[in-house]
Amino acid sequence: MKKTVLLFAAMFCIAVFQPKASNVDYQVIPMPERIDIQKGEGFVISKSTKILYTAGNEKMKRNAAFLTDYLKENTGILLKSKAAKSGGNAILLKTGLVSKNSEAYEIEVSPKGIVITGASEAGVFYGIQTLRKSIPVAKVQKVKMPAVKISDAPAFAYRGMMLDVSRHFCTVDSVKRWIDMLALHNVNTFHWHLTEDQGWRIEIKKYPRLTEIGSKRTETVIGRNTGKYDGKPHGGFYTQAEAREIVAYAAERYINVIPEIDMPGHMLGALASYPELGCTGGPYQVWRQWGVSDDVLCMGNDKTFEFITDVLNEIMDIFPSKYIHIGGDECPKTNWKKCEKCQARITSLGLKADEHHSAEERLQSYFISYAEKVVNKKGRRMIGWDEILEGGLAPDATVMSWRGMSGGIAAAKMDHDVIMTPNSHLYFDHYQTKETKTEPLAIGGNSPVEKVYNFDPIPGELNAAQRSRIVGVQANLWTEYVPNFRHAEYMVLPRMAALCEVQWSLAYKKDYENFLKRLPTLVEVYKLYNYNYAKHVVK
Repeated sequence: MKKTVLLFAAMFCIAVFQPKASNVDYQVIPMPERIDIQKGEGFVISKSTKILYTAGNEKMKRNAAFLTDYLKENTGILLKSKAAKSGGNAILLKTGLVSKNSEAYEIEVSPKGIVITGASEAGVFYGIQTLRKSIPVAKVQKVKMPAVKISDAPAFAYRGMMLDVSRHFCTVDSVKRWIDMLALHNVNTFHWHLTEDQGWRIEIKKYPRLTEIGSKRTETVIGRNTGKYDGKPHGGFYTQAEAREIVAYAAERYINVIPEIDMPGHMLGALASYPELGCTGGPYQVWRQWGVSDDVLCMGNDKTFEFITDVLNEIMDIFPSKYIHIGGDECPKTNWKKCEKCQARITSLGLKADEHHSAEERLQSYFISYAEKVVNKKGRRMIGWDEILEGGLAPDATVMSWRGMSGGIAAAKMDHDVIMTPNSHLYFDHYQTKETKTEPLAIGGNSPVEKVYNFDPIPGELNAAQRSRIVGVQANLWTEYVPNFRHAEYMVLPRMAALCEVQWSLAYKKDYENFLKRLPTLVEVYKLYNYNYAKHVVK
């Protein structure tokens, strides 16, 4: 009897205190291109509502499953889904929208139901994200959706976020959580920085010592190269099976994974494993400190070219991405100038210094062009940091402009595709506020949310044809001073919200004050998933 009374009391409390319905206003991040509120009644989502998807389309079936999960997490309402072309009291997911942009979508809410139509399955997914973010986080019995027609499409085809797992390793589960964060913010490219002086993180079967030796460092410097060390071994790597698992997980969320094997510099993880690839022959160790090492791949050694060919071929077997990132940044030429083999290579190739480039810079360009040929042979395209401009740009390379925008401008004028990722605005390892004393240690710089939001990736000095070469925007999280994934979340949120509006929305539509009004709704989603976000802008 006592149990019956308690059960009745609990049910009464739920009935009385649980809100019956939540209201929706469609003020989401990123702001859709067009929102037309319609006259008349809208639609009410309740437990009797169905989610309908195209029969025989596994991607749409998965989209329906995502929407089911999102609604359950946001509201507590569990909907059933089924394959059907139409039906009453339903959310219908379908393709067929005519648009030049494959990620475009429309949402129509009427008394009959909700229809999300995409130019592709990816477009439907982004429509689902908008619907998801429109619905307040609250356990309710019903959700009242005002009548509306939303039309939307992204401004940039390439919308990226880079995560460096080489300075500090992240588990497979953490990487998947990262991917979920990207999906929430309409990011469609995960740039995965996998190799560094401080650790090699991806299994290469032909070179097992890369992970046996190169994935581990004995300890890590404390602070900014203080000379003091923590005495704690640090390591970790992803098997090829785990990498494929992550690629598949991302693909389900319409996110491409671009692997980066940084070369010919930032290679101490490889040199510690195979010292014969360096100019001096070693001995080398996986670096315990931060910065840029003078020890790089030897350009005069034929084994170096064999090594990168083998590594890139295995990488391309794991990652089906259109792009392969080969780094190319911050490669000191100190050892090449002293190395007899490198100098012999310069002579044999007939590389000459001029007023623009040294012979050693020309040597790096030769190496980058070689890497590009390996990539192109498999039908892929190469991306590199803007240093690949030095010594002459490889013919079909895409330039990632990080040292400001000048590299990207130069590349666009040379008819190369460009991804803008300037460290002045889009390095999320920088501090988020001028009040740095209250913040965890960062590499330096200052990139608050407002600065990120106000970034314009299209330089005014470019003509129309050159502007079309700016194909994307990316932010980067380097992890020298980000020791764990919880800290990584803190560094990118809510800056990722500002980034996604830069990537998705047309520049003339952006309004920072309006963005701040919409941000609290998204922050409620952060709280729902227990994301660790910085509270400088919104509590």
